[in-house]
Amino acid sequence: MEQLIIHTQPEVEAVFNNYPDHVKPKIEELQQLILETARETESISEIEECLKWGEPSYMTKKGSTLRIDWKAKAPDQYAMYFKCTSKLVPSFKEQFGDLFEYDKTRAIVFQMDGQVPVKALKECIKAALTYHQVKHLDGLGISVD
Repeated sequence: MEQLIIHTQPEVEAVFNNYPDHVKPKIEELQQLILETARETESISEIEECLKWGEPSYMTKKGSTLRIDWKAKAPDQYAMYFKCTSKLVPSFKEQFGDLFEYDKTRAIVFQMDGQVPVKALKECIKAALTYHQVKHLDGLGISVD
């Protein structure tokens, strides 16, 4: 497997550093899951980590943009955002039902005191990072065991 090339904009680190102390590890966990999933996905050799709408965002050549963030107006939760016009979140709902909490068709929402279902979330991340390769597949090719 090739080494994943990560192109990171320096502004991303500043956003991570500005999260409150209790939030930063949660957002960093999502960041690590995104990068780990990209490394494990054979069709991904490069990923861009940048800011979109002031939020840490992740893009691949054949994928849909993923964003992660915490907002002070909803202090007990943080989220992973997807392009709301894609089939991503509706497909996640179909595949995983109430395993996740959703914000309409735009996000998977996590509670600060909750557990992240890592294996299922990595399937969602993989579907987003390879979206243009899998959007024609039933359930976006998500594997549920």
